[in-house]
Amino acid sequence: MQLEDHFGVLLRDTVNLSQFRLDTLDDRVAKIYSALEGDTELGPRVLGMSKQGSWAHRTIINPVGDNEFDADFMLYLEDDTEWSAQDFLTNVKSALMRSPVYGKMTVNRKNRCVRVVYANSCHIDIVPAITRGGIEYVANYEDNNWELTDPEGFTAWMKEKDTIAGGNLRRVIRLMKFLRDHRGSFKGTRSVILTTLLGEQVSAFRTFGDSGYYKNVPTALLHIVSDLDGYLQANPTKPVIMDPSGSGASFDHRWTQETYANFRDRIHTYAADMDASYRSTDKDDSVSKWQALFGNGFKAPTTSESSTPFGEPKSAPASTSLSGRAG
Repeated sequence: MQLEDHFGVLLRDTVNLSQFRLDTLDDRVAKIYSALEGDTELGPRVLGMSKQGSWAHRTIINPVGDNEFDADFMLYLEDDTEWSAQDFLTNVKSALMRSPVYGKMTVNRKNRCVRVVYANSCHIDIVPAITRGGIEYVANYEDNNWELTDPEGFTAWMKEKDTIAGGNLRRVIRLMKFLRDHRGSFKGTRSVILTTLLGEQVSAFRTFGDSGYYKNVPTALLHIVSDLDGYLQANPTKPVIMDPSGSGASFDHRWTQETYANFRDRIHTYAADMDASYRSTDKDDSVSKWQALFGNGFKAPTTSESSTPFGEPKSAPASTSLSGRAG
């Protein structure tokens, strides 16, 4: 059975990041950006920012237990040929360390970002980016080089696919992230790969013969995961996963053949389990089968609840711009 109302409760109460945490994230990013823009040395080079990754795609979920949740944003900077890729990362960290607020916090320089850590809460990754010859790049500290990127193009692709799926692709991605993180499955498969593979299964062509192919969360979940399973079973060897934005970058370096094989096996099992749960005509049996996948958070709403069928926060803006990009 579909049990759409049960999925609404699961998403709202267990999977989705709460509106309070989303609002806190918006506030913290705005303050970090303000500090960078106001820095006497880096500030004049700051052109703007944009959300990146699960925050921009509206696929961010609650972390496991007391773990931190995280979000990324692009920090667009003026190019400077006298600065190496490493210099851009180093100088963003230095600007934060000069701040009376962030200089007292844990700020780490990672390979492609600078991370600000909020104890027992979240961390925010700042990804410096430049544009050269109309092409966007992010810094790679380890290689001291530049990597092609187009996060806004990726977000636009994600929105297009989500629209085709009636807004249910992002919910399916959250549910699959929940299986990965909270149920301990296919660990090692990065969110950008999971999002790309799930999104690539969504096609308007599917709705020509069946207008309800993505009609609600359980139906979209069943069909997208089943279609992904078909693709994976046809590819026993790790396929090339290209950035769907068209940047020319690939995500192959983000997983191994071993990680891929585990992901392929787990999706095959989940596709069968979801099919059995969906097609069961006995409600108690169907609930039991769905709970075997998603846990006890999969349950009916109480009579006093006014749950939406999708369990959305009251407000979840798709993107935020704190300052317009120059050029």
